[in-house]
Amino acid sequence: MAEILDGAIRRAVVIGNGFAGAENQCIGLVRALGFSNRHTIYRVTRPRGGINRWLQWLPVSVHKKLESVVRMSCGKSSLRTPHTIGLSNVLEADAHHLATMARETFHKGGPLLVVASGRDTISVASSIKRLAPENVFLVQIQHPRFHLNRFDLVITPRHDYYPQTPHAQQQIPWFLRRWVTPWEPPGRNVVLTVGALHQADSAALRIAASAWHKELGTLPKPLLVVNVGGPTGNCPYGVDLVKKLVVMLQSVLWSCGSIRISFSRRTPDKVQMIMQSIRKILVKELSTNPKVQIWDGEGPNPHMGHLAWADAFVITADSVSMLSEACSTGKPVYVVGAELCTWKFADFQNSLQKHGVARPFTGKQNITESWSYPPLNDTAEASRQVIAALAQRGWTIHP
Repeated sequence: MAEILDGAIRRAVVIGNGFAGAENQCIGLVRALGFSNRHTIYRVTRPRGGINRWLQWLPVSVHKKLESVVRMSCGKSSLRTPHTIGLSNVLEADAHHLATMARETFHKGGPLLVVASGRDTISVASSIKRLAPENVFLVQIQHPRFHLNRFDLVITPRHDYYPQTPHAQQQIPWFLRRWVTPWEPPGRNVVLTVGALHQADSAALRIAASAWHKELGTLPKPLLVVNVGGPTGNCPYGVDLVKKLVVMLQSVLWSCGSIRISFSRRTPDKVQMIMQSIRKILVKELSTNPKVQIWDGEGPNPHMGHLAWADAFVITADSVSMLSEACSTGKPVYVVGAELCTWKFADFQNSLQKHGVARPFTGKQNITESWSYPPLNDTAEASRQVIAALAQRGWTIHP
């Protein structure tokens, strides 16, 4: 077989951390670049459960070494099995192995595109680049805090740079400022987005529309989809906000053909008790109304079907991912609880409203009165920036 020396990238590697919110961003980008069936997923898995919940502040490499020592000292019963989301046969990311593969297969397969997301992936991804700098193009999604020169491209939401604003600096003690991401303004290798990258492109929504036609396509219009995430440290909410949400939904019911309510599967374990209370309130107050359907969490996740078939959305402010996906559809998006968000998450909410892609949900809306906006195209724009950066290096994406 003749050697391939055209500098065309034919394969991609995703380095994930076991969390859907981070991994979906990587997969969304490689899909947009044309690697839907030409990418392999590896994971950096942090030990979880038991004593490990107290060690989340440690770098993942140190965490694993300490976990191994404790396991040998105390026995396996003292620690829970590491937990990951997704396929059980996903390989553990090994920087030396992947760098060697990139070097040894360069002449046959061309350069290797590596896309990583999440704090725990930074060390492995940057090591691959260091070990095979001439054979790898590295994209890090979400801000890596420092040493941005280790990456060919960094793709991160604009609100990650909120800590550099004068208002944010006033909130940070001077002795902590250099430790708060990021250290310096974005450089030439930084691509700023409004929200998170995702997989909800037009092709995926067409497939979802077909797959969910029987269940969602026949519902009375307009269909209002309500997505409930879960409270976070920077977007805290509880039953009080949900009780207000119930009242507001009851106020707009007259203008809805139907309402579908669903809960995020990405909700952390530590807020599950709060979420159980939230579910009970919504079920108690709304489930008897014939216009309202509440997904019970069983069976296939209807999220993509909701994105395809909804006429409007109401979404809790905690989830950057859910809001980013909904705002890419061009359909009306209403937010609940944005006023409770703090720090850079408040900046994100302000950005959505500034771009005209989301509005506060007040319960006074008429859902039959639609409004539109230029959809967020963060994933498509990020893919264009990757292609442009590759071109500067003399590389291309093989079709």
